[in-house]
Amino acid sequence: MHLTGKKIVLAVTGSIAAYKTPQLVRLLIKAGAEVKVITTQMAEAFVSPLALATVSKHPVHSSISDGASWNNHVELGLWADALVVAPCSANTLAKMAHGLCDNLVLAVYLSARCPVFIAPAMDEDMWLHESTRSNVQRLRSYGNRLIPVAHGELASGLIGEGRMAEPEEIVSYLSTSLSDNNKPLKGINALVTAGPTFERIDPVRFVGNFSTGKMGIAIAEALADKGASVCLVLGPTHLKTYHYDVKVINVESAAEMYDASMKIFPNSEIAVLAAAVADYKPKEMAQEKIKKKAETFNLDLTRTNDILASLGKVKTGNQILVGFALETTNELANAIEKMKSKNADMMALNSLRDEGAGFGHDTNKLTLLDSTGYNEQLPLLSKKESAEAIVKHILELRHAEKTV
Repeated sequence: MHLTGKKIVLAVTGSIAAYKTPQLVRLLIKAGAEVKVITTQMAEAFVSPLALATVSKHPVHSSISDGASWNNHVELGLWADALVVAPCSANTLAKMAHGLCDNLVLAVYLSARCPVFIAPAMDEDMWLHESTRSNVQRLRSYGNRLIPVAHGELASGLIGEGRMAEPEEIVSYLSTSLSDNNKPLKGINALVTAGPTFERIDPVRFVGNFSTGKMGIAIAEALADKGASVCLVLGPTHLKTYHYDVKVINVESAAEMYDASMKIFPNSEIAVLAAAVADYKPKEMAQEKIKKKAETFNLDLTRTNDILASLGKVKTGNQILVGFALETTNELANAIEKMKSKNADMMALNSLRDEGAGFGHDTNKLTLLDSTGYNEQLPLLSKKESAEAIVKHILELRHAEKTV
């Protein structure tokens, strides 16, 4: 386990598992990290700040102000390569999920620009409660990483889930996650498009589609998890990403998505076009709301710019261009033709005929194709797993190019 040179802020909250944190600090330092510890005031009932200060060789703070001095939470958030909340009580987990800020730990969390790792610790009933499950899902959606809880003896005397991972397991998890060996795309720029586009008919109406952006956001986060600096061009959607290595550019129309993509692509080694871009837009947009008068209404449409084809025309040999094909008939043949005609290196095909695939679902069923003839049919997977499979094949394509 190697964390050489890594700067870690360990946030300790009010759980009986806090008694294990001096050992966690020792193991982190032994792995090569520098550790600064902060605590909630409740944590001090379970572990001595003096013990934590002794093993970390840094003062331990539990409040933003120590009387005459101010403990700079923003500075701590910028200093760290990782913020580790261990143990994370149900109370702190809920506050983090909802953006509350009533102590130093929460202030540092909200200021952190680094990866955040959370090691929950609570009784099984609390861990399995619907509100906690919702909070966990919300924290994950922000890009935080939850270190799996263990099954074992709990403070209540019961046996079940909710036990904090052992210090050795936490250090191993951090070592794997922060290792440059696990970041094969470090230093690589990537472009991802996601979501729908809205093409305005008048000031209150538009032509659009049912895309939510879930698949594209998952791909952006999967690329970032591998070390890439990702620029996500995102159409209108209620979904967001809070991944620290994903920069979001919000757009509305196909023209705006085209302009942003053409600007970003020249400096990107990888581009994945997962957005559901409108093929047509109204020829003219009415400046005032169109009134309901006639029984029928004709809308003249004109073609939008084809982003995938446009990027394919300017693509260089060191760039990988990935497209998506959502088909309803002759799926495989149409996807292969689309890949060839638009000079893409890889195509992810999904069919509306497959249950659980397409817009709005948390799952997808893809067939991955590439220009070498590769054809892999994936089973029904979560969109996160589907994204990881796409990124895995992108890495294989990059490796193949380097060995040619």
